[in-house]
Amino acid sequence: MKHYLLSVIDGSPDTHIDSGTEDTDIDRFNSRLQATKQLLYANGLASPDRSTVIDNRGGRGVQVPGPLVSGAEYVAGFWIVAAPDHDAALALAAEGSKACNRKVELRPFHDG
Repeated sequence: MKHYLLSVIDGSPDTHIDSGTEDTDIDRFNSRLQATKQLLYANGLASPDRSTVIDNRGGRGVQVPGPLVSGAEYVAGFWIVAAPDHDAALALAAEGSKACNRKVELRPFHDG
């Protein structure tokens, strides 16, 4: 099995269309992933205005409040999943996008 990050994208008006059933749909999706042992971890993230960028290269110890990149869209949550191949991961990302009613970015880990 290979590991993938499914990032939930939120922020712009085009990103999120409220279905009114997202919590139930996400719970159902998570339960299915747990039952098939494909869910490694999932969580939501605080808004970008609560982030801090730290740069300690060369011992500089610089801390800057706010996101690394500012823009209309941001990562609002994520799933880390296991899938046998890229096509299976794409299918999971499509299911996750439908469940949370947002765009989802699929990215593989460097784990072979």
